Amino acid sequence: MMASIGEFDPLNTRVPATKIEVTVSCRNLLDVDTFSKSDPVVVLYLQAAGTKEWREFGRTEVIDNTLNPDFVRKFVLDFFFEEKQNLRFDVYNVDSRSCNISKHDFLGQTFCTLGEIIGSTGGRLERTLSGIPGKKCGVIIFSAEELSNCRDIATMQLCANKLDKKDFFGKSDPFLVFYRSNEDGTFTICHKTEVIKNTLNPVWQPFTIPVRALCNGDYDRTVKVDVYDWDRDGSHDFIGEFTTSYRELSRGQNQFNVYEVLNPKKKGKKKKYINSGTVTLLSFKVESEYTFVDFIRGGTQLNFTVAIDFTASNGNPSQPTSLHYMSPYQMNAYAMALKAVGEIIQDYDSDKLFPAYGFGAKLPPDGKVSHAFPLSGDSDNPNCVGIEGVLEAYFQSLRTVQLYGPTNFAPVITQVANCAAEITDGSQYFVLLMITDGVISDMVQTKEAVVNASSLPMSIIIVGVGPAEFDAMEELDGDEVRVSSRGRLAERDIVQFVPFRDYIDRSGNQVLSMARLAKDVLAEIPEQLLSFMKSRGIEPRPALSTSPLPELHRHI
Repeated sequence: MMASIGEFDPLNTRVPATKIEVTVSCRNLLDVDTFSKSDPVVVLYLQAAGTKEWREFGRTEVIDNTLNPDFVRKFVLDFFFEEKQNLRFDVYNVDSRSCNISKHDFLGQTFCTLGEIIGSTGGRLERTLSGIPGKKCGVIIFSAEELSNCRDIATMQLCANKLDKKDFFGKSDPFLVFYRSNEDGTFTICHKTEVIKNTLNPVWQPFTIPVRALCNGDYDRTVKVDVYDWDRDGSHDFIGEFTTSYRELSRGQNQFNVYEVLNPKKKGKKKKYINSGTVTLLSFKVESEYTFVDFIRGGTQLNFTVAIDFTASNGNPSQPTSLHYMSPYQMNAYAMALKAVGEIIQDYDSDKLFPAYGFGAKLPPDGKVSHAFPLSGDSDNPNCVGIEGVLEAYFQSLRTVQLYGPTNFAPVITQVANCAAEITDGSQYFVLLMITDGVISDMVQTKEAVVNASSLPMSIIIVGVGPAEFDAMEELDGDEVRVSSRGRLAERDIVQFVPFRDYIDRSGNQVLSMARLAKDVLAEIPEQLLSFMKSRGIEPRPALSTSPLPELHRHI
């Protein structure tokens, strides 16, 4: 127990990004009942990332005697932007009381990702059902809505009175640790207050926390608070604990929000034990914040651009030792990184056209070195169609250009920044993925380019492949220290760097390696997009109106 409070890292606790409610309708389903119409139900399966195994998540209600059902029961899913959340919807005609779905008539199925539903125009996606050879199975229609309580941010302040004295010299140095309870009865740490030195009556600073981090949207779920006495050596002494809930806290300062701090061990030993002090809620307020989903539903598009390192240090592409080697059996690290990140971002880009560049190569016919050449070979149109199109153009370029050097980042960053500078109204947000094997040659210019780009609607993801030392990259990733150039600090932290080798699955499972990489490099994008919008005072447009469901032709 003691160890876990020291290990709390607020950046890495996996709070569900938000909850999405998916509504399902079908049109023109197959009619398999002889004397009446079908009685449809929709079953949702989720795919596990590592095993690829499909698990049933839930079912809609059954609607009798219709080929055009609008289901009332919705699916509520946790949404993680940085994960590819694969969904499978199976439609069945219920013709007996059996709970075993295989006992009913199969009417068709479709596959999609949660990102595709959210990223589709107006949050409405229509898909054709298939799975019965030679039959038209009709269509299934999804719409996505974010649950309103996911955007709330709570600010509260607490104080304590007459806490137990734990230190031999002087009084205690108290701090609070908050935990939310999980479905399975375990607790996850979600906030730690600062330590107040040498007092039994501390008043902590007000703090702010997303409501979903406190209770995952369930207002009556237990919130546990531990009170500790801080010790320099990390062996903090437990003073006591109390429990509350978001609903109780939200009532604000009143007689119910004074909590007795109890120490179960003392309670058991001492007959006269009353408590180890009290904690009082001084103030509580809730505000709503715009979310990433608000902007996507309001029509903000993510523009994805790729830049690939074609410098000689990658090794001759025809040799198996090269980082650019094209094996017929498996993808190289460049292709894996590109596919892992691209397949998730593409759900939020409606035209699926991705500009792709190379840098550090000599180009035909005259062997001129370029640091931003289109992989498509067409300088007027660097766009590739879909992620597959980018991969094709990358493989094609390997056959036509000569790997050379140096490794200059600034030209590509500046190129994308120029595009981003033209559209700063919040309708577009640019994400540049750079994949490289080595040390940057133009660090000074790159820092300048990053500082300039930090005021624009863009983020940069750098994936380092191969065994090189990537220390310089850490400097660009402004998590610890904000990037600066000529005395100017970057306005926002927009660079995320990761070495690919940290994500490679020991058992050689490429799918798992790619999922881990994508999860880490994309996790910061929603916050970076929000920080740009906030800094410019941009509010999301109203969700694009979802066109009404196709009218039913009723035969009279």
